[in-house]
Amino acid sequence: MIRRDLAAAYRLLAHFGMDDLISTHLSARLPGKKHRFLLNPYGMMFDEITASSLVVVDADGHAIEEENESKINNAGFTIHSAIHMSRDDAQCVMHTHTLAGMAVAAQEQGLLPLNQKSMCFFDGIAYHDYEGIALDLDERERIVRDLGSKDVMILKNHGLLTVGRTISEAFLNMYLLEQSCRVQVAATQGGQKINLPSREIAAHTAGQFNRHGYNRNPRPWEALKRRLDRISPDYAS
Repeated sequence: MIRRDLAAAYRLLAHFGMDDLISTHLSARLPGKKHRFLLNPYGMMFDEITASSLVVVDADGHAIEEENESKINNAGFTIHSAIHMSRDDAQCVMHTHTLAGMAVAAQEQGLLPLNQKSMCFFDGIAYHDYEGIALDLDERERIVRDLGSKDVMILKNHGLLTVGRTISEAFLNMYLLEQSCRVQVAATQGGQKINLPSREIAAHTAGQFNRHGYNRNPRPWEALKRRLDRISPDYAS
């Protein structure tokens, strides 16, 4: 089930235009006491990923090799291993380089509460300063520090990251975060004055979102997998 759901998430990110050639990564922890997780094989497009193609990686990065021989993206190991090793609730970690996500990650003010989707994350977004390509393992402690207990992080001058207790939750967090970034780019690109709600309204909306737990509702994920079963059934192979 974990392999199939993670492969489904890769296909769905590609379907919604959230992939970046062979870059970025989604990971899911495997059961057991050891810190092992699944990661995409380096060199495959997201719309090529299948359940059986995912690579098992441990906390020591056994798949880390020279770049032209590596089975995984080394930067992906750095980011994902940091979170999986430090957060027991981090069943799934997703990282993207979307145009809207990178644009907001380059803006000094971060994500604005412009829409009810972005208000879902009010006071709930972590930020991590850019340190270069994530190849240095000592960056892991700073990623963990900056993320804290939050499930959503903007990697400044880089991209987006979400965490979930399930693959479904991490995906829905990413979908909502991406839509929030697209709204912000669209609303600000024309130069018109934007309308910001009060902090009270934004906080109220975030509370409603958390109480109802849309990102934990299984129905959207089940519907999305039915779509995949119709248009890309080989993801489960």
